[in-house]
Amino acid sequence: MIEIKNVSTSYVKGKKIIDNMNLNIEDGTVFGFIGPNGAGKTTTLEMITGILQIDEGDIFIDGQSIKNKPIQAKRLFGFVPDSPEMFEKLTGLEYLNFVGDVYNVSANQRFEIVEKLAKEFNIYDHLKDRIQSYSHGMKQKLLIISVLLYNPKNWILDEPMTGLDPQASYILKNLMKEHSQKGNTVFFSTHVLEVAEKICDKIAIINKGKIVFVGTCDELRKNLKNNSSLEESFLEIIGEDK
Repeated sequence: MIEIKNVSTSYVKGKKIIDNMNLNIEDGTVFGFIGPNGAGKTTTLEMITGILQIDEGDIFIDGQSIKNKPIQAKRLFGFVPDSPEMFEKLTGLEYLNFVGDVYNVSANQRFEIVEKLAKEFNIYDHLKDRIQSYSHGMKQKLLIISVLLYNPKNWILDEPMTGLDPQASYILKNLMKEHSQKGNTVFFSTHVLEVAEKICDKIAIINKGKIVFVGTCDELRKNLKNNSSLEESFLEIIGEDK
């Protein structure tokens, strides 16, 4: 479970990028985080993961404060950022072994997971190549595999489908649903509203640093005038928040 409590942060003094945010992402949930460019999606995810400082409030990962117990909290989630930056002089396999060593994944376990997922994501034949030779999509696949390698309870994904081919997107969406069905948490941002509508148990809409809606896609449509599609409902609620 991820709990965001009264969280605010500012890039410029006096101008809040995230303004008194409160949000609970419950276990057993695929939770989508949507909003226009510059609304604060990536900023929120980077505060949850401890990359950005929280000015006010706190964030808890399964009860562990990211502010006061960052090491303990960071052991409880896996993060796929929107930009797949890695140690590019390593080969794909060296990078996965590095992650496996950090999280104490046994040799047998990591071999089975890497072989299975690398073949599913169609990068098995490239694991001995240096990461610097990978395309954006291949780097994204490698990052996803590195998170699944140590199987954290909470998955935090920032635009995870960006750069993925249709087959890889399909596999990832199924993995996200399977992970939540085991009582785990998946929290991801996306611009692709059709993806949110198909796989999310709940969504939150953020605009100008504030949460303007939390609930199911059906609830969003029912509560607004336009009840035909998530896209139209999203545009309506963003327009009302201007």
